[in-house]
Amino acid sequence: MSQQTNDAMNQQWNWQRQPQADALIRELVDEFLSRTPEAASLARRMLNETSTRFVDWVDFIRIPTTHKAAAKLTDTGYELQPVSGAPTRYIHEGAVLPAVLIEDGPMRVGIKVDWVADFLATWNITPETPIYGEPFSQLRMATAFKSDGTEMLSVERHGYRGFDQPKYSPQLAVTAQRVLESFRRRRRDFATNDEGITHTLTFVNNAIAQLAEHTDQDAARNYACDLFFHAERDFWQRRNTAARWQKARQDSLGIGWANHDHHTFRCSRKLFKRTIEVLETLGFYCRERFYAGGEAGWGAQVLEQPVAGFVIFADVDMAPEEVTHDFDHRTIESPTELGTVGLWTALHGDSILKAGMHHLECQFDHERLTADLEASGHKVMDKFTNFEFLYQAFTAGEVWQIDSARIDDLLNRSLITKEQAQRFREQGAVGSHLENLERNDGYKGFNQTGVSDIIRRTDARTVATA
Repeated sequence: MSQQTNDAMNQQWNWQRQPQADALIRELVDEFLSRTPEAASLARRMLNETSTRFVDWVDFIRIPTTHKAAAKLTDTGYELQPVSGAPTRYIHEGAVLPAVLIEDGPMRVGIKVDWVADFLATWNITPETPIYGEPFSQLRMATAFKSDGTEMLSVERHGYRGFDQPKYSPQLAVTAQRVLESFRRRRRDFATNDEGITHTLTFVNNAIAQLAEHTDQDAARNYACDLFFHAERDFWQRRNTAARWQKARQDSLGIGWANHDHHTFRCSRKLFKRTIEVLETLGFYCRERFYAGGEAGWGAQVLEQPVAGFVIFADVDMAPEEVTHDFDHRTIESPTELGTVGLWTALHGDSILKAGMHHLECQFDHERLTADLEASGHKVMDKFTNFEFLYQAFTAGEVWQIDSARIDDLLNRSLITKEQAQRFREQGAVGSHLENLERNDGYKGFNQTGVSDIIRRTDARTVATA
């Protein structure tokens, strides 16, 4: 399968750089920071203490109708898409950029945080400052800093894009807390993968049904999606040292993982279709596909949940003749040999089950995070994307021990050699990473060639763990 064929399949997702829109947003953010000293202090601390950029945390910008930027928005690709509470909301469908609202009043910037109460407590913002929205509402906001004609808000969302507070239901809030707890404690290890994925799909559907008793079906699905990925990040983080180090830095400013860019699941061929089914149940749709050619031996489906604000990279071993089919929704035969992804799932389990995510990719100042990770003793692998509009690199892999039964099964099926089996028993194999990403020019896509490179460089057969 040629790269040209793959490109043709994904013409509708041919993401382009959006430098004009990106420049306009950065001008607005710079203006806001110049007028809001406490927000400017936060921006400096974000860079110095968490290696992140203030602009990447922005959820929305509100400017008055008289602002000069209001007349430029549509020229840069922004389109009017009203939502509840924001009839003049503009978004850019072709870019990773914040929403812009045109309304009279002070200039406002809302920044994304995991939990508003954490942000307010961290910054010693007293209870006299009200929080808009009750605990575990789908939208919570609070004004953190004010200056002359400007306001900065912290924004907590749970599967909701609007600006009006949905009607509050104490029953929904309690149910959401229970659903989050159940996702964090869900069973992940089963006698068979078929049993595990069937259980997981039923578990997700039941969670949505519980939430739907107190809200509409769409809201329940979007809320469940948000809670599910809170739990997935927790599970991944507990098993990755670099992740815990970076999360502690971001928690020190009260912002959490709200700078996430995408979550990556590695899937076995047998469970790929049903993993996609679970994700679609949570409101994801299939976006672009990736395939880098027969020599790479892998494919991927990018999925997006636009309301909850998540992107998934679902990796799977793939043969050349299979990419022309709808491989997301058809059963893929079991392999006669294993590529990088297939071996990872055979050793550790599928991401949707026992293994958890292969990596979380967040938005950072790439060079700053690389230097800070290295200085703290967390090695960073060479970049696999090195464009001025997109930088990507993994931390060195976290090594996990392997169940002997999994090694025996692979050896008995001649899918690994005796030497490899011995090494996996003695040394384990690379499990997960934190990914360091920087986006510029609002670029929304990914680098297929670079991803193929890192797939090869994370193959358990060639990565040294001792």
